[in-house]
Amino acid sequence: MKPNKSILPLLLLFLSACSSGIGGVTPTPVIAIVADQPEVAFEAGITPSPVPFQFSLPTPGAEPVSAWRPPLYPIPWAMSAYDHFYFARPIAADMVNWPSADYRYGGVFFGRSIVHTGVDIPTPEGTPIMAAGPGTIVWTGWGLFSETPGNQDDPYGLAVAIRHDFGYNDQQLYTIYAHMSMMNVIVGQHVETGEVIGFVGSTGATTGPHVHFEVRFPHNSFFYTYNPELWIAPPQGWGVLVGRMMNEKGELIQQVNVTVTSEATGDIFVVRTYGKGGAVNSDPYYNENLVLGDLPAGIYKVSFRYADEAKDRQTWVEIFPGQVTYFTFHGKDGFATERPPVPTLDFLPSALPSTSTPQP
Repeated sequence: MKPNKSILPLLLLFLSACSSGIGGVTPTPVIAIVADQPEVAFEAGITPSPVPFQFSLPTPGAEPVSAWRPPLYPIPWAMSAYDHFYFARPIAADMVNWPSADYRYGGVFFGRSIVHTGVDIPTPEGTPIMAAGPGTIVWTGWGLFSETPGNQDDPYGLAVAIRHDFGYNDQQLYTIYAHMSMMNVIVGQHVETGEVIGFVGSTGATTGPHVHFEVRFPHNSFFYTYNPELWIAPPQGWGVLVGRMMNEKGELIQQVNVTVTSEATGDIFVVRTYGKGGAVNSDPYYNENLVLGDLPAGIYKVSFRYADEAKDRQTWVEIFPGQVTYFTFHGKDGFATERPPVPTLDFLPSALPSTSTPQP
């Protein structure tokens, strides 16, 4: 049986094209005419060649430095009426941005009378420092610690202070960013959350590049600081442990190492109770002397050696995402988890009398 005359020219053209192989070798035909097949009348239509399917793969980013993830909830954030997770991290999520365990709020360094009034976040020189919340720049340059503009012996080095657009209990809030290598703002400038205000450095009294971050209220003064880990929003799926640890007389236990161990992973965290110092202030609600932020949700064992006892005292707590878990220890009475009573609003830090002159 002869092929249909209407398709014969097409077949001849196709076979002619396939016969010209490379190096004189004729490739195997992809279409063959099989004998004894019935004629099928058809009309060939011309259709455009389909566009080949392509994958568009993003350029791989840097390896993550931790399991830290930004919170899913908006900032400001508070699960209870007395919490205040008002601020974002001053360092971006793709960098180390959690406080150094050795330089937390209330630690005692370089002498018995010198306490740490913020948290230190160690990160490479030149890392951008971002505003933790919207506000107006009220200080740039040297002299913030001593409140002496231009003082190049100031331990805070190049520093920036922001007066925020919002307050707490009708009182003004400030955040401090110290030890910069370079500033990116001027006094009077308004900034938004996440805006770059400077870059990490080691100016002033430091042991290496980091940003020293403080929360102050109601005045921009060294004596009106509070623990930033109670003000920075926890990462996604993580929470904060807060404790008030006392002896039998109800006196706060100072500079005691407390071990916090994850029951799920075995990870161990060590935090120290606050030291004694006029610039250290407990939260008006929690009246704490221990804060450990950045804890993944789960069950933890809390233990420490009390006085001269042979065995550690211990209890178990559960950390919830985006929340504060609170406990107390009261000498021989041991541990408790009841939250504090409702606070009064007419409080002042114990460091200075109420007649102190407010700072700008």
